[in-house]
Amino acid sequence: MMGSIADHQERCEAWGLDSERIPQHVAIIMDGNGRWAKERGESRVFGHVNGIDSVRSSVEAALELGIKHLTLYAFSTENWNRPKEEVNALMDLLVETLVKEVSELADKGVKLRTIGHTAALPDSCQVQLQKAAERTSHQDQLELILALSYSSRWEMVEAVKSMMNSGVKAHEVTADLISEHLTTQGVPDPELMIRTSGEHRISNFLLWQMAYTEFHFSPVLWPDFGKEEFIGAIRDYQNRERRFGGLLDTNHNVETK
Repeated sequence: MMGSIADHQERCEAWGLDSERIPQHVAIIMDGNGRWAKERGESRVFGHVNGIDSVRSSVEAALELGIKHLTLYAFSTENWNRPKEEVNALMDLLVETLVKEVSELADKGVKLRTIGHTAALPDSCQVQLQKAAERTSHQDQLELILALSYSSRWEMVEAVKSMMNSGVKAHEVTADLISEHLTTQGVPDPELMIRTSGEHRISNFLLWQMAYTEFHFSPVLWPDFGKEEFIGAIRDYQNRERRFGGLLDTNHNVETK
């Protein structure tokens, strides 16, 4: 447990945040590992290794803020096109990190979930992901969602196939039904998406789910993205008015008419 409601409010106030407007789902595109490593004359893998610290910092910040879902874009379907040596190193790093971190994640109340075409991952990765999911299945402080071998277009194609295989008729298709066939079933859409390294695109990530998501683009390369940067992104989010296509009344509530 992360403390009482009063403790939570006090932490938020110390960071200049409104405890009543903390997003419940934050998604992150972790970008810049390769460039960070190149700046230091190292291989891209060196950047991926150091990026693990930023994952820890983001998880810690999410727990302290009371965020319930944190989705990390860890490996896209397009990433399979990278050099084999880098892909193999990434898979090994995933297994090593899961083995090392799963007990601590469980102790902190973190539940691990994976979305994506995980059947394409090496057997060793699939085994460790399954073990980690089982080890953390009863935790409820934060759901950490790893998008692995994931792309939104792949996800949508699979959703259509699933509906067709279930015998869904054209007139029965609704937005809610489509959401129920996505890999994020049961997870609220992200209110905030963070992308690091200064790139301004979403790279085939949660396209359906981010219809009304606020975007925060940080110039910081992922291995340098710590708790301060995470808090800064939440502060930026809270400085915006979310209208979902509607208008705000004088009390800053969204009018639906």
